[in-house]
Amino acid sequence: MKLQSFISNHDEWFYPEWGSCSLGVFICLTCSGIHRNLPDHAKVKSLRLSRWEDSEVQFMAENGNEAAKSKYEAQVPVYYYKPTHKDCQVLKEQWIRAKYERLEFIQGKKPLVYEEGTRDGMLMKRGRDNGQFFSRRFVLSEREGTLKYFTKFDAKEPKAVIKVDTINASFQPEKIAHPNGLQITYLKDFSTRNIFLHHESSKEIVDWFNSIRAVQLHYLKVAFPGASDIELKPKLTRNFLKEGYMEKTGPRQTEGFKKRWFTLDHRKLMYFKDPLDAFAKGEVFLGHQDLGYSASLGLTPGAHCNGAWQHGITIKTPERSFLFTCETETEQLDWFKHFNEVINTPMSPQEYSSEWKNGHLLHQITI
Repeated sequence: MKLQSFISNHDEWFYPEWGSCSLGVFICLTCSGIHRNLPDHAKVKSLRLSRWEDSEVQFMAENGNEAAKSKYEAQVPVYYYKPTHKDCQVLKEQWIRAKYERLEFIQGKKPLVYEEGTRDGMLMKRGRDNGQFFSRRFVLSEREGTLKYFTKFDAKEPKAVIKVDTINASFQPEKIAHPNGLQITYLKDFSTRNIFLHHESSKEIVDWFNSIRAVQLHYLKVAFPGASDIELKPKLTRNFLKEGYMEKTGPRQTEGFKKRWFTLDHRKLMYFKDPLDAFAKGEVFLGHQDLGYSASLGLTPGAHCNGAWQHGITIKTPERSFLFTCETETEQLDWFKHFNEVINTPMSPQEYSSEWKNGHLLHQITI
């Protein structure tokens, strides 16, 4: 009997070529490795290479992905981050373990740990200047709407108090060089501040991540009482649209091109001397095309590219043009695509306010 005939529509990350004989679900190669490590659901077989007993085929036919989803995802909170195929391993693993091992989202499950309103624990934080990681105490408070961290466990005053409405959090295992690496970004004195964290427990770091999102949702519901969960969900933590190296020149367009690390966070293009810098050296706000923003391939006429990379991009704003170069044409086209997508997207009222208040500041990109 052909197992493929029983595969229904589902939200797995790639075309499923494996099956869990314990759960009756079809899974991709990535998920199959995670499922093998679940103590009670470790029986996984290849759809093409393994021998299937008739009873196993029947079990798969009687269950399937849709049935499993209705059971194991019956009550997934809107704040809980459901990973896609683009996300890192730690998010995928903890999503699968939360569903099938800890049964967190089944009907009638007790309140989740992310909804306790407070979280207090130790995380490894990268030092701002020396690049070493140190154990720091973090305290998340729904009542105060803050995330605080302390240099010592018994310190009376926090080193920083971060408002949850300014926080973004994204997993960055490659950048931080740790499989559980988490980047927290927030506003400090009108500038973007980055802190880099990790924890040896993948569950602990993902619990922190979803707890932050739960507190953010609570804050948003208070701030926007008439908004639905669907409207508020996009305002929670987000992944950066794109990151990578480009070269840039200064405002006179005669300075030498210098290699910098760029991060595109929705309408904010930030650049850093090093990917793990605490503060951006400059930021550019990308508004809507109707306000005079545009992106084009190549450099402005007369501009001299004296850097190592030759694939240029020009971003025009109401105040000035910004010139960048990429190492390859592939990178050039990818950056260009993302810039155009942002510039062609209508701005929200909050973004209009941000552009008006911060436009002059964000357009002053420094060397």
